[in-house]
Amino acid sequence: MNWQHQRDNRDARLHSGSAVASGKVVLANDATRLLEAVLRPGDRVCLEGDNQKQADLLTDALLAADISKVHDLHMVQSGVVLPGHLDLFDRGVAKRLDYAYSGPQSARIATMLFGGKIELGAVHTYLELFARYFIDLTPNVALVAAVSADREGNLYTGPNTEDTPTVVEATTFKDGIVIAQVNEIVDKVPRVDIPGDRVHFVIEADKPFFVEPLFTRDPAAITETQILTAMLAIKGIYAPYGVQRLNHGIGFSTAAIELLLPTFGEKLGLKGKIASRFALNPHPALIPAIESGWVEQIHSFGSEVGMDDYIRARSDIYFTGPDGSLRSNRAFCQVAGLYACDMFIGSTLQIDLEGNSSTVTSSRIAGFGGAPNMGSDARGRRHPSDPWLQAGREADPNGAAPLRRGRKLVVQIGETFGEKNVPLFVETLDALALAEKLKLELAPVMIYGDDVTHIVTEEGIANLLLCRDSREREQAIRGVAGYTDVGRGRDKKAVQQLRERGVIRRPEDLGINPLDADRKLLAARSIKDLVHWSGGLYSPPSKFRNW
Repeated sequence: MNWQHQRDNRDARLHSGSAVASGKVVLANDATRLLEAVLRPGDRVCLEGDNQKQADLLTDALLAADISKVHDLHMVQSGVVLPGHLDLFDRGVAKRLDYAYSGPQSARIATMLFGGKIELGAVHTYLELFARYFIDLTPNVALVAAVSADREGNLYTGPNTEDTPTVVEATTFKDGIVIAQVNEIVDKVPRVDIPGDRVHFVIEADKPFFVEPLFTRDPAAITETQILTAMLAIKGIYAPYGVQRLNHGIGFSTAAIELLLPTFGEKLGLKGKIASRFALNPHPALIPAIESGWVEQIHSFGSEVGMDDYIRARSDIYFTGPDGSLRSNRAFCQVAGLYACDMFIGSTLQIDLEGNSSTVTSSRIAGFGGAPNMGSDARGRRHPSDPWLQAGREADPNGAAPLRRGRKLVVQIGETFGEKNVPLFVETLDALALAEKLKLELAPVMIYGDDVTHIVTEEGIANLLLCRDSREREQAIRGVAGYTDVGRGRDKKAVQQLRERGVIRRPEDLGINPLDADRKLLAARSIKDLVHWSGGLYSPPSKFRNW
């Protein structure tokens, strides 16, 4: 019996690909020929497709492939970010999709799913998709991106390593083919991030791969309402729980928190007591807190455009290699956020009466990314910490202390009315209508309500840990939903009783005057201010420069 079928298959593909290669090196204008040589109809293909880093040359090369040779591919990729990622389905090159995030293409992917252009496997969390690479979604071919390579195939991924190690590991060690586009081929890479024996072909691109500055938030766009919710979060959650280890989601509300630490946080005497260790991309909005001595350590999923020199100069804070550049790793950082952090705080598009949240609307399917990993109670956790234990006591006050589970703090923060006056709170998530329309067995809920511990709006904080039953939980949510239909449907007497018990806390209950929520509280009020705070080390992308 032959136990080497997969290896024989790999060797046949390598033999076909070698016809267009010089050793491992393939010219950029031969990229499509290489893909036609190594791919087979119906292959599982991982195309980077990360949160930020995109293998754009390989995307274009795949789009140009002869449809009679390359078709019906099963794409298994983290991010559906570039238009070309969806053009693959329009052309018939790809047929089936398993993914985690589609922010920039969220409207188009919804249209294509409804129109039957894409056969959906599932919308995953990052860790979930990575895990399936090693079980039942192992790629036959991985198309990745790196900063540089030598002729032996050793890759230097630079600061945006992101998903590359995980993708390559799963593919190479199960007899798949790894093809890397690189910005340049050099005699010696600055550091070996991916060993050459795991890489089969390298292609030097004519321009650097695309990187999205996904985590840059201009302080000039932060509103006074977002400053108020940030003040509530710091004084009403960070401080009483003493949260030191945490993850911030993308958004202006969490950017406001970062910019209030050196001002409002300092005034409250919280320096050294909260927000010192993060699982977090290098948010520019954290620069003032770092420079003010608040932050001790940050491990990152990926990098951020313009932060390279700052990171190199702050190696005490970031994880950096011998060359001084950031070493990011999405899988490791997701695990850190899931198990080592005491709190996740992020935003969403919809919250229902049970606290379930989703970024799916009737016209957008943005995916989840890492939020369900960051924003879930890690039931496998066993190490104690004060915030974790305190949350556990609140959730289960009558449980025996040695046997009581701790709880991760999972906070949803937002304004009662979002962009274009769309309400944050709804009776029923649009995700349910989507599941019905696409005949999905599972509605795409981002964070389940039983994981959510707190909801923060400009109306106050709802501490769901203190709710004794589902009715109290519903009224606590209605109590901070403002003048939305959900908020107007509250039982005023029940909400008042919850407030008296401290389940709901209004700004005045925390000694916060909403009129104090002024932009003057921000440690930086513009991108230019962030550059000054960094001593000129931060070099923001051109679209954020207005001076």
